[in-house]
Amino acid sequence: MPGGVILLLILGVILLWLVVSYNGLVRMRLRVREAWAAIDVQLKRRYDLIPNLVNTAKGYLKHEREVLENVTRARQQAIAASGPREQARADNQLTQTLRSLFAVVEAYPDLKANQTMASLMEELTSTENKVGFSRQHYNDSVLAYNTALQSFPTNIVGSVFSFQPSEFFQVEEAAERRAVKVEF
Repeated sequence: MPGGVILLLILGVILLWLVVSYNGLVRMRLRVREAWAAIDVQLKRRYDLIPNLVNTAKGYLKHEREVLENVTRARQQAIAASGPREQARADNQLTQTLRSLFAVVEAYPDLKANQTMASLMEELTSTENKVGFSRQHYNDSVLAYNTALQSFPTNIVGSVFSFQPSEFFQVEEAAERRAVKVEF
């Protein structure tokens, strides 16, 4: 009988380890999804600010129609993007077009002095910071999850239950790594 009890104890410990490991991987996978949702929230906030920024600038920038159209187009592409890689590319394109808009704003002192424009640009700068923090949180969550998936012994549970690694949110081109520069 003692051999049977020991065997049951060993099986119980293995089962408990499986449950704890599985639940830990599920929890980490959900943290990755929550972190991605946080990026979405900040990007939505950013996308909502852009039409107000463009509309405020329209009256002043009648001769700069192409810049405004590029910003609007890049915003639409960023909204339509899905997944970390595609989202990063679209977001980087949007950042580039916003840089163009900010450069044009510099050439129009009346627009630069406009309180609504200044307020919107300040809000956009704040949102850019929040997007950066959200990306970092997402990448930290992905790191923890992917590390668990590749570390022994949770890698066994991960492969048995078909857990897939997550993709990091990363900038692919060096020129796109620079922050948007806003000058007043």
